Parts: sequence; structure tokens; C-alpha cells
Amino acid sequence: MAVDPRWEPHSDSLSLPLHIPILSAMGGKNITVTGVPGIGTSPFAESAQNSLTNHLLIAMPSLSDPNFAQTVSLICEHTEKGALGIVLNKPLPMRLSDVLSQMKLEPTTEYIAAQPVLRGGPVHTDRGFVLHRPGGKWDHTHKVSDTIQVTTSRDVLAAMARGEGPSDAFIALGYANWDSGQLEREMRENAWLTAPVDARLVFDLPFEERWAGAWRLLGIDPDRMSPVAGHA
Repeated sequence: MAVDPRWEPHSDSLSLPLHIPILSAMGGKNITVTGVPGIGTSPFAESAQNSLTNHLLIAMPSLSDPNFAQTVSLICEHTEKGALGIVLNKPLPMRLSDVLSQMKLEPTTEYIAAQPVLRGGPVHTDRGFVLHRPGGKWDHTHKVSDTIQVTTSRDVLAAMARGEGPSDAFIALGYANWDSGQLEREMRENAWLTAPVDARLVFDLPFEERWAGAWRLLGIDPDRMSPVAGHA
């Protein structure tokens, strides 16, 4: 899969040492799971027609993969070469202060230090992605939509540590990655459903409510859904 240079690791990317606590608990290495391509394949190019870029990817109740069960992800890019997404509702047992310390940055307030960190997916769990609303000029930023951006450079994290970062920003470690045609195949197999993004779900809704909230965007009560998916 071709790699867009915007998403390749760069000299000031948010890459963390493998001895941070969460990675040590995971065995000190990146995680791969069935159905997720290997490390280092980030499929980013211009979005094609019928692209799912800037959509929510909602796990069906029947999806049992522990990396993705009851998750909702933001599809940051989707082309004929593949897709990349960031899971929006799986907090890690760590705080922003843990990430900042690994980057040799110091939070200026306890509130900043206590901000949660998400597990963005099972690929490259040592790489950070800051999702935020538009604002500021950062070295490496990808525009997902008019209301959502993803920055991968250290400067945004330094600004967040000082309390000068973009509004409604949070960091995710790792991402989810699909090869060409893989996401489409998984959708045909009833693993996922998609919905247009609502920025309020991405930035405002508590993490534990986001999966159910994504279903409610579609007018569906997830509590009334069967865990067994069928085919029409």
C-alpha cells in the first residue's frame, strides 16, 4: 500500500519510547490482530468519490474482536488504496501527563495533566495523533473536514502542555488500518456500519457514551439490537 508522506513518521512526530507503561503492559511491542494490516502501512492519498473519509465507523454488536468490539472510529482517510481510522471511545489507563513526560514536556496545570489518552487502534501504538477542532498552525496537520483536524507533530503537544493548544483537543495512541478493499469487505460481512460525522460526538460526548451515541445518530437504539447480524 502506498504511503502518503503526510502520515509517515517525521523528525518531530509524536512517537513515544516503548517503555511507557501502557506499552509495557502490552508486551512492549506494537499489537497486530486478525484483520488489521501490518505495521507501517498508512494509506493516505486524495479521497476518491464514494470515500468514507470523515465518516464514523460503528462496530456492529456482533463484532467480537477485542480491539474493536463496541467501538466507534473516525475514518480520517479512505481511498482505493485503503483506509485509516482512529478509535474514539477506548481510553487507556494513562493520562496526558504520562505522554508529556515521555516527550520531555511539563503540563502547566493539573487539569492538563489529567486529560485522558485514547487507544486509537492496534497499529503503531507508540505513535500519537492529536484530534482537534481547527485552530493554530502546526507542522504536520491533516484536515479531515472543516470541523476536525489531526496533527502528528510535537508542536501541538507542546502547546497543549502550556494550555495554548487547539480547542477540544485529545491525543490517541495508535490507529486502525485497512488494506485496499478490506474495509468494504468487512462491511459486506456486517462487521461495521457507517454514519456521517457529528463533531459533537467526536469532541463533546463522554467516551463511554460514544458507541451508543453513534447508533442514535442513525435513529437506532443499540439496546434493542440483536448481537447476531443477518444478511438481507
